[in-house]
Amino acid sequence: MSPNASEAAVPAAAPEPLASEFAAATEADWMRLVEKVLKGGDFQRRLVSRTADGVSVKPLYVRGDRPTAVARAIDARGAGTAWDICQPHVFADPSQANAAILEDLEGGVTSVLLRVAANGQVGLPATQAAFETALKGVILDAAGIVLDAREAAPDAARALMALWDASGITKSARQAAFGFDPLGTLAMTGTLSTPVETALQQAVELVRSVADQPGVTALCADGRPYHEAGASEAQELAAALATLVAYLRACEGAGIAPADALGSISVGLAADADLFATIAKLRAARRLVLRVAEACGAEAAGRAVPLAVTTSARMLARRDPWVNILRTTSATAGAAFGGASSITVLPFTWALGAPDAFARRIARNTHLVLQEESSLAKVADPAGGSFYIERLSDDIAKAAWALFQEIEARGGMRAALEAGSVQAAIGKTAMERAHRIATGKEQLTGVSAFPRLGNDGVSVTPWPAPPAVTKGAANVTATLVPVRLGQPFEDLRDKADAFTARNGQPPQIFLAALGDLATHSARSTWMRNFLAAGGIACVGGEGTSNTADVGRMFAESGARIACLCSSDAVYAELGEAAASMLKTAGAQSVLLAGRPKDDAALKAAGVDLLVYAGVDAVEVLKKLHALLGV
Repeated sequence: MSPNASEAAVPAAAPEPLASEFAAATEADWMRLVEKVLKGGDFQRRLVSRTADGVSVKPLYVRGDRPTAVARAIDARGAGTAWDICQPHVFADPSQANAAILEDLEGGVTSVLLRVAANGQVGLPATQAAFETALKGVILDAAGIVLDAREAAPDAARALMALWDASGITKSARQAAFGFDPLGTLAMTGTLSTPVETALQQAVELVRSVADQPGVTALCADGRPYHEAGASEAQELAAALATLVAYLRACEGAGIAPADALGSISVGLAADADLFATIAKLRAARRLVLRVAEACGAEAAGRAVPLAVTTSARMLARRDPWVNILRTTSATAGAAFGGASSITVLPFTWALGAPDAFARRIARNTHLVLQEESSLAKVADPAGGSFYIERLSDDIAKAAWALFQEIEARGGMRAALEAGSVQAAIGKTAMERAHRIATGKEQLTGVSAFPRLGNDGVSVTPWPAPPAVTKGAANVTATLVPVRLGQPFEDLRDKADAFTARNGQPPQIFLAALGDLATHSARSTWMRNFLAAGGIACVGGEGTSNTADVGRMFAESGARIACLCSSDAVYAELGEAAASMLKTAGAQSVLLAGRPKDDAALKAAGVDLLVYAGVDAVEVLKKLHALLGV
């Protein structure tokens, strides 16, 4: 026996918990501290937010918030497997497309998305010759091809398969997503050239054509058109799920078992700048798809359904587009954490026009930094176990399933689109979100919050105007209209720019700052940002406690409108006199930054409008534009 054997047999002491000297904290302890800070304020109203679906988001989650039956997100990509890096290419000229495609592939892209000309859409011709030119020099058995072809998808798919055949690419080596989604096209354009039954038959035949090509999906149950029109997370998921079920039924009716059909269908979703909501939405999507697959007796096939994710176009801004880089990075991270199989990052200038080489490079590098430097692909379902994410995923899944059941009760996705119920519900959600943005409850950096006046240094080639949509055999009265979140503010900025071009200077408002800098800076700074969101510049702003100086400085400024900026205490002391002096000096309208409790006297003295946090900024800025002649 070794001399130290007896020592080795002594068991090591168990490590003490790091916080062993402290009493265990409970949720009740935390709540008592919160109530102390709130001083009687309503906890639910002050600290609990709600998503567009009405899902509550609390400030603190504990073990008891975790769903009792936790279903981990199914990651079809697999742990340690990087997601497919897809880059969009929108060109009508195949030669121009080819140059960009080769550059992107050399820069790290693993698949290319080709937009194909279709009803209401500019893109490549759906011909073998066009694809041969666009993909010249591409190793077709190494790079994936994704088609965005709307109703032209069957023709484009046949052209691509003909190119594969001519190039000697074996069926087992082909990688593609044809993306045919006739119901989504009907929702977007309001029409199909053929009856819906014929379009669904085409979908079935496309599924048959790829049955012996395991790396190719024929159809896409796409939630992205609904997202871009303003859908909530649950609405987007419900639309995608109902579309998936419609295609499974069409295939089953033609003799294709759900297990076989699922292998040829992908699910398309959008990722936006809300990191946690994106993670939860994708995790919920996998659970919902699996639930449908289980009901069809095709659980294994359901686990393998790919999630094709694109960063949201509606979140992108035309003003200060550099912020879009942050938005797409957050969205890409959310998609990666959520288990996306493929991610398409829209270049940061996408809302302005065709991306140049630099914008495409930034999009590529967003993937590469997150994959190679941040190693986001090396862990499956990294958000699993988080009480917050598990709860949010479960709540979104339940909300989406309830909406899906409503669609099914109306006769399925086709019937719901024809009745306009899906479009109406999404339109309502979009309007509610627009109101939240206009009132500052949701802020868009660089657009409604911290806007930047002047040239932002970005110049792009505008997108070509798409051809008008031609009505066909199948039509719906309501269509999905894509609307970017910042568009109402950007429309105001465009009008202000036109005013500047006509008059040689931007529309201006005089800031009548009362008191010293410490007193007025909070509201004068806030007001500058508020007005800049509508393209209105500020002049003045030097603080004074002499109301006579206020009138003189306004008259010297050449402005037509003035805005008082200070604290409520100073308003009570100097506000009436200052408002009166401004009106005497010729102010057509006097604004006041803030919402003092006793405003009757101020209004009587000449204050025409109170501007405060929570007011509808778009409506106020429209009124100011009218007063300024914008």
